[in-house]
Amino acid sequence: MKITVCGSTGRMGRAILAIAKSDENVKIAGALEYDGSRAIGTGDPVVSSVGDLEKFLSETDALIDFTNPESALRNLEAAGKYKVPIVIGTTGFNEEQKKKIAEISKSIPVVFSPNMSVGVNILFKLVDAVAKKIPDYDIEIVELHHNKKKDSPSGTAAKLAEIAAASVGKNINDVSVYGRYSADAVRRKDEIGLHSVRAGDIVGDHTVYFAGPGERIELTHRAHSRDTFAAGAIRAAKWAVRRKPGLYDMSDVLSLK
Repeated sequence: MKITVCGSTGRMGRAILAIAKSDENVKIAGALEYDGSRAIGTGDPVVSSVGDLEKFLSETDALIDFTNPESALRNLEAAGKYKVPIVIGTTGFNEEQKKKIAEISKSIPVVFSPNMSVGVNILFKLVDAVAKKIPDYDIEIVELHHNKKKDSPSGTAAKLAEIAAASVGKNINDVSVYGRYSADAVRRKDEIGLHSVRAGDIVGDHTVYFAGPGERIELTHRAHSRDTFAAGAIRAAKWAVRRKPGLYDMSDVLSLK
């Protein structure tokens, strides 16, 4: 299977290329970066400009994108034009951008997930199950990432909050609180708090707290290496090339639904 990677010199892009090189069933058709990147013309495979994406899509079985929301949407549109399945690991999309992804998924397979690891996707299921069993417990989410991460909270934390809210019959937009800085920061009933730490080179930690009278449950996932996300992205690409057009996530890829 031939893949093209957008965002190929970022942390995730490098990990994906390394995993792809070690997989005898995968060939790297293209490694792309934003126009003007100093990486263009360097590396193995040689990095090309994303402006040349359409030249690669005709020789690509699946596109993998770890860039930013604006770039990802442009790459998605190009993939739609050439009917190439796409895996989107980019995070930070707003609701309007998510609608655009859903619209294009009507013409190509799109695997769209904030986290490609097996463990995190099992965590999603556990949070749903626990929240439904103890809906009156307070729910708080803390995520830790490296000091270069741009979006906050992380896409994974936002997904965890969305799942927890839905599991107790709430809309996350009505109950979310991001950090607490106030002279009156007493927790309100039904709030779901999201808190972000940015420090050092932390790959990614997520903990969901369920706290009730006299006890608490902590569900934690810690990523030791980006390789787990990279392997998941390639697994998703292999899965997507055999699917009909539609909007999928990693729970589909991993048969967790």
